[in-house]
Amino acid sequence: LQVDLWQPSSPFHIVEGMVTDVRVPQNTSRSLLPYLQQANIQYTILISDLQKAIENQTGLRSYRNRRSVSGYNYEVYHSLEEIQAWMHHLNKTHSDLVHMFSVGTSYEGRPLFVLKLGKRSRPYKKAVWIDCGIHAREWIGPAFCQWFVKEALQTYQTDPAMRKMLTQLYFYIMPVFNVDGYHFSWTNDRFWRKTRSKNTRFPCHGVDANRNWKVKWCDEGASFHPCDDTYCGPFPESEPEVKAVAHFLRKHRKQIKAYLSFHAYAQMLLYPYSYKYATIPNFSCVESAAYNAVNALQSAYGIRYRYGPASSTLYVSSGSSMDWAYKNGIPYAFAFELRDTGHFGFLLPETLIKPTCTETMLAVKNITLHLLKKCH
Repeated sequence: LQVDLWQPSSPFHIVEGMVTDVRVPQNTSRSLLPYLQQANIQYTILISDLQKAIENQTGLRSYRNRRSVSGYNYEVYHSLEEIQAWMHHLNKTHSDLVHMFSVGTSYEGRPLFVLKLGKRSRPYKKAVWIDCGIHAREWIGPAFCQWFVKEALQTYQTDPAMRKMLTQLYFYIMPVFNVDGYHFSWTNDRFWRKTRSKNTRFPCHGVDANRNWKVKWCDEGASFHPCDDTYCGPFPESEPEVKAVAHFLRKHRKQIKAYLSFHAYAQMLLYPYSYKYATIPNFSCVESAAYNAVNALQSAYGIRYRYGPASSTLYVSSGSSMDWAYKNGIPYAFAFELRDTGHFGFLLPETLIKPTCTETMLAVKNITLHLLKKCH
């Protein structure tokens, strides 16, 4: 039976007693359900008609509905074109705080845009890197990156914490890391995860951009098979998107003190290591930052996040961007798994964008302010 694993991302991670989320085609479910009953495996149908759920989310909304009174609606999902137009617009209208640039080009030739956010207050400032949308179908990620920029620009004048952050630090924000995959998830396959590079020997497209980094590459939790969702690629940094970001981070490794990557879904705040069960040298620092961030997040709507080393909290996976950033001298490296825990999965409704981003914002501000207190 061909199923699309939503949680965990690879069959290697499935162990006895674990809850697993799968997507199956309508005709497959007819044979799957009796099989599960026979095997005495409990199951719940979370979304009975996925196609309808997808259409409800994107199909019927006109461009007009996506524009709010002030011009851009942060409480809906946006296509790649809209996000890039929004970035250009901010670059023009907020040139005092925003500088837009490209770190390279995707496999299909799209620019890899990053926003540099912050007051040009002094020549040298520490920086925080934030990326969203490494996995194409995790739409809440890019929504959060946009929300973060909006909050920074809107509250800079009124919120002392935000002013402090933008005065003392730069933020490099990449709203859509996997631009080709994200575009494809809007036009062809809503549940596409990987990049869109072509494979010479297989008809399958794409590499898991979060298994393609040069840190314990293609070991546990990654696959050598090009058709798998966790395919690590033909070699590390084979994907132009990964190579471009890795190059940028290497070049600025002395300046960048925190790396934050946004994924979905699981409601977790993860830190290294992902590829092995071992304690990082600055564990107490990172652990207390995570603990405080999760408490700050919970204070908004009572949503509980689990936190801890990625390997033991989620599962072991090699070649991840977070591990790579940490190994390359960025002392604070975190990966967020945003809402929810599987009820909507990748189809988090637009009504939940605002609460999800609001609570996540508290966690990110908390980590950032912790960073300024200096503890490495």
